[in-house]
Amino acid sequence: MDIRRNLPLLMIICFLSQMGGFMILPLFPLFIEEFGLSGWMMGVIFALFYVGKVIGGVPAAALYRKIGGKRALIAMLLLLAVCMGGFAVSSAALVFGLLRLLQGLASTGLTVVVRSIIGDEGNVDNRGLYNGYISSSEGGGMVLGPVISGWLSLHWPLSVPFLLVTVCCLMAVVAAMGMKTAAKPNPVSENVADGHASNESPTDAKPTQTPADYTVSPGNTTPSPITPKPSTGLTRRQQLIGYGTVHFLEMSAYAVFLTYFALYAAHIMHWDPFAISLAFTVVGISTLAAAPVAGYLSDRMGDRLLLCMFGMLMIGIEVVVFLSTSSYVLVYVGMLIGGVGGACYMDSFFAHIGDHIPDEGRSSVIGKIVSVAEIGSIVSPLVAALLVERGSLYTVFVFNLLLIAAAIAVQAVMRSRYRSKRV
Repeated sequence: MDIRRNLPLLMIICFLSQMGGFMILPLFPLFIEEFGLSGWMMGVIFALFYVGKVIGGVPAAALYRKIGGKRALIAMLLLLAVCMGGFAVSSAALVFGLLRLLQGLASTGLTVVVRSIIGDEGNVDNRGLYNGYISSSEGGGMVLGPVISGWLSLHWPLSVPFLLVTVCCLMAVVAAMGMKTAAKPNPVSENVADGHASNESPTDAKPTQTPADYTVSPGNTTPSPITPKPSTGLTRRQQLIGYGTVHFLEMSAYAVFLTYFALYAAHIMHWDPFAISLAFTVVGISTLAAAPVAGYLSDRMGDRLLLCMFGMLMIGIEVVVFLSTSSYVLVYVGMLIGGVGGACYMDSFFAHIGDHIPDEGRSSVIGKIVSVAEIGSIVSPLVAALLVERGSLYTVFVFNLLLIAAAIAVQAVMRSRYRSKRV
């Protein structure tokens, strides 16, 4: 099956789901506050979302292998629709907490399923570009979502945006139903003795068989009945630890930024709420525009980890800029740079996994990596909170820069192992 037939539908799904998530992001605290819940209970409800994201990766990967990509997408989107509709009609703290947990699980599940589809159905020549299209569609949702919800909140009750997000999720379900499949997925069966793997693609179609490393001879596009295992100098366990560590550090840095940038901008740079919101919009626009280009560059360079490292460096530059100045123009330029860096990292990271993890274990590895990384989204803001208590908001972003530097260092070590094996 040609992934290009389903790529527009995957982009629509990611756009609608991301737009829905960012529609409720600025309104959810206000919505919960309407019911008179205590600050502690609100904190628990918010935290359950990240708990769901942590535990959601591995089950989503198993579901993907069991029923295929199309059905797994539909299941996750229906679960999101139930959660959003539930928020709009519920008022009990226990129900809010359960729905928030399920929302986190479905959110991670969508990431795992979509990136696994790209990894399985793409190849070394196009995985970066296709991941770029997905990141771009998510960036578009990130830009449009807050604008729509902000306008709705001025004219309608806060429950209305949640109902609209429910509709968006159901529209995404319709898009998923339109995906073309060729055959019913078969269980994975692998003959360890002769190195053969016999399985249908988890997206219900036979994938394009491609070598898992970049040492492939140029122009050789003939499918091979035996896909050689990547010669990387790293065992599967080392790969999992390395990828998981890198993504854990990246997501930790991202969580610190999301949690504390608004406070830093308000208290240190003395920005108003509109200027702060515009900064996030700039990041979304930058990601929307840059992601396909970054993905294409990743495919043409043939060195995805180098582009990952460069992307993390650009995110570090973004942080250094707003630590150094409060100028609107300079900070927004820094946000543009950071948005491009995020696109470079995300596109190349998941494409690299697709290149170097064999088909039969790819979705499982992606699920584990995404789940482990979400632990960073819980732990890093807590560490940052302690730093605020003992230091200042400035210290928080020094910690953020250290996380970024550590992620670059781990990628540099992994890249050296890959390159040394190719020589």
